[in-house]
Amino acid sequence: MQENIAELAYEALSARKPDWSLDQPFYVSQELIDLEMNLFFTRQWLFAAMTCEVPETGDWIRVDVGRESVILLRDKAGVIRGFHNTCRHRGSRICTGDKGYAARLVCPYHQWSYELDGSLVRTRLMGAEFDPGDFGLIPVSVGVAGGFIYINFLPDAPDFDSFRVAVEPYLLPHGLDDAKVVYTQALTEKANWKLVIENNRECYHCVGSHPELMHIITEFDDPEDPNIRPEYKALITRKAEEWDKLGLPHAHTQGSDRYRAVRLPFTGGMQSMTMDGKPASKKLLGTLSDPDLGSVRLLNLPNSWNHVLADHAIVFRVLPINAEETLVTTKWLVHKDAREHDDYDISKLIEVWAATNDQDRVLAETNQLGIRGSGYRSGPYSAVIEGGTRDFIRWYSHEMMTALKPPGQVPAPLAGKVA
Repeated sequence: MQENIAELAYEALSARKPDWSLDQPFYVSQELIDLEMNLFFTRQWLFAAMTCEVPETGDWIRVDVGRESVILLRDKAGVIRGFHNTCRHRGSRICTGDKGYAARLVCPYHQWSYELDGSLVRTRLMGAEFDPGDFGLIPVSVGVAGGFIYINFLPDAPDFDSFRVAVEPYLLPHGLDDAKVVYTQALTEKANWKLVIENNRECYHCVGSHPELMHIITEFDDPEDPNIRPEYKALITRKAEEWDKLGLPHAHTQGSDRYRAVRLPFTGGMQSMTMDGKPASKKLLGTLSDPDLGSVRLLNLPNSWNHVLADHAIVFRVLPINAEETLVTTKWLVHKDAREHDDYDISKLIEVWAATNDQDRVLAETNQLGIRGSGYRSGPYSAVIEGGTRDFIRWYSHEMMTALKPPGQVPAPLAGKVA
C-alpha cells in the first residue's frame, strides 16, 4: 500500500499548480503522514532540544518523533550524543521519563546497562559466548548550533556544518548554552503539521488574529518589500547601523531554502516580546548589556521557528502526532542566573506567545476542519504577503519528490528562497 501511496503522492506533487496549496490527502491522509515519517522526516535535521537542558555529564532528555524515541545526553567528555531509546536486548524503552540524570543508562526490563557513549557494559545470565561489544545502543546523528540541538535519523546524515556556520554568529552573543528553560507549553493542535507551519510562515492573518503580537512586530518586515512602511524601514536602517557597531549580524542569511536567520527590531520603541514592551528579565542573556537588540528570528524547516531576544528566548518545536494532530512545544529561556520574582515573572514572560500560540491553534484547527470537507479545493498563495508559506510548500514538495523518486532521477532544483 505504501508503494501505491508513494506513486500517488509523487504524481500529485508533480501536477500541483505552482504556488497553490496542496491537495486534500496531504492534510488528512494517515497513509501520507506515515510516508512522510518514513521518507521525509528521516532525511531532515529536526530541532529537538536545547543544550542547556542537558548541562552536566549524565543529564538526558527524551524526544519522541512519531514512532521513534531518542535519548539526548551529555557524555563524560561533555559531548552531546543521541541514541535510539531502544534496548539492544529485546527492544524495551530505556528512558521512560521526560528527562533525568544517569551515571549509566539502565534498561528497566532486564537491567542491561549502557555507558554514556552507548556501549553495553553490564548484563546478567547471557552466557560465555555473548559479546557485549556487538550490542551498543544505535546512534542518532546530532548537530549543535548556538545552543540548539538537532537530530537526523540517517546513518550518513546530510551536511550540518553549513547551517551551523551560517546561524551561529547570530546566536552566540546571546549565550544560550548558559540559559535555562523556565516554562514549557505543550499544545496538541488538531491540525496537520504542514498547516501549523504554513500558518507560521505568513502574517496575512496577524492583524485580525494577534493583537498581543502586533503591537510589537509588523506584517511586512523585509526591507526590500515594497509594502514595508517607511517608518519601519527607517528603523531597520538605524538599528542596523547600531548593530554593525556592536558586531552583531542582522541581515537575512542567504543561500538556503531550508533555514534562515535575521535580526529585526521591534516596533513602537518596544524592547521585548511583552505586553508593555519592556524586558521580561532584568538579567540579560549571555554577556549582553543592551536590552534593545530586537530579535533573532531563526527558522529551520521542517519543524522550528524561534525568537532570540536580549533578555529571553522563545523556541518552538513542531512534531506530527498523526495526520490531523500536531504537538507544538514552546519553551521560554532566560539566563541561568536569573531569579524568578527578582529578575523575571513567568506571567509576564509568557503572556504574548502563550496567547499567540492559542490563537494560532484555533486558526490551524479551523483550517483543518474546512480542508476535511468535500468542498475543499487547493487555492493560490498571495504573492503579496504569503511568500513564506509559498516557499515552505515549494521546499516541502521538492524534498518529498526527491525522497520519492528513484536514485538518479532527482527533480530539478526548486525556484525561490525561504523568505
